[in-house]
Amino acid sequence: MAADSRKDTGQEAAHLTLDELMPWSVRPLRTGRSWVTGPDPASLKARWERLVRADGEEQDRLFRPTRFRTPRTPVAALPGQTTSTGRFARAPGAYPEPVRVLHGPFDEQWLIPDHRLIDAARPELWRVADAHQLFAVEHGYVPGDCGPALSVTALLPDGYAPAGRPARVRPLFRRPGGTEPNLAPGLCAALGAAGLGRDAGLGPDGGEVTPESLLAWTLAAARPAPGGCLVPLPREGGLWSAGVELGRELLRLHLRGSRGGERPRLPGGRRPYVRSAVPPRPGSVAYDTESGTLLLDEGRIAPVPTGAWEFRVGGVRMLEVWFGRRAAAWTGAERDGLDAVGPAAWPREWTSELLELITVLALLDGVRDRRRELAEQVDAARTLTREELRAAGVLPVPAAARRPATVLGRQEEGPEGQFTLV
Repeated sequence: MAADSRKDTGQEAAHLTLDELMPWSVRPLRTGRSWVTGPDPASLKARWERLVRADGEEQDRLFRPTRFRTPRTPVAALPGQTTSTGRFARAPGAYPEPVRVLHGPFDEQWLIPDHRLIDAARPELWRVADAHQLFAVEHGYVPGDCGPALSVTALLPDGYAPAGRPARVRPLFRRPGGTEPNLAPGLCAALGAAGLGRDAGLGPDGGEVTPESLLAWTLAAARPAPGGCLVPLPREGGLWSAGVELGRELLRLHLRGSRGGERPRLPGGRRPYVRSAVPPRPGSVAYDTESGTLLLDEGRIAPVPTGAWEFRVGGVRMLEVWFGRRAAAWTGAERDGLDAVGPAAWPREWTSELLELITVLALLDGVRDRRRELAEQVDAARTLTREELRAAGVLPVPAAARRPATVLGRQEEGPEGQFTLV
């Protein structure tokens, strides 16, 4: 959630930007064709099979060529994937199993991981996506928005923004295996020397600030701004400790049980249940405030807190966006070609995913007051300045820290079966 105290523009100017703290960023993925992603993995396979069976002009029409990709474009394999690198029209190869991705904030979908089908897949992200990696995803800035400034995910994010201009994706680590943090060089040491880690209880010497704790603080304290997220850094160890604790709770909710954590759950009596079955092809979603019920045509899910229904990013309700992408399988009159290949009816898995999303949004809304209090305390306290970080040698960030690290740990297949060093 954004701080409500953004009115003090002079104080805002003093806050550091996320770009200064996590200098390496990657632009969002650009698929070039919407049919390579979707909420239903079975539909992706059906689309692939239809494309493979098509010939000549029909395959071109279904493929939806762009200046970056056609069925005859030679492309290297994505890092970590074993898809064919032959020209698709000549040698499509076996169907690659789809991978789970974060499609915009809070929407987990599927992607066909074939570089020949994606205009800009951002291979540098795929190289560092492993069991240790976390990605901070900035949300597009919308004036007056009171939603969160960023999300954190263990999935590969596509950087999609439901409103506003898509922002950057920032991995926590620059190399696989959780090595070389994507932080301004010397930042953790400088914050530890300022005494922040001491009150947070980090490290055996009581003075260590870790990349994970800095990410937790950022998730709790970041504020949206036209030039990118702003991240105030406090001088008081107690304030830092409270923010890190809150940020870790937020991380647990954002990660939804990945990285060994527990899946989010609401207390008994507040957990949402299906009261009336979701119909095979619901065409609308609405909310009954009086009864706290989510309405999917004649389907009923309750209890659903008002805060979950009203949870917005960029001014857009997340539950409405999530439902709309799925209902488009049978309500999108403009859909044609491979986009028109979708499930004939609402899959049971979508209901389970919807219940979990309601839970996550309700729990995130439940800490809204704590985030507001943290923002007010930060605004009332003294914060670290750019001048102090310059004196400590942290700023300005060296140019090399803004570029992806060279990764030579594995061989990657280039176009037409050649190999490349990266």
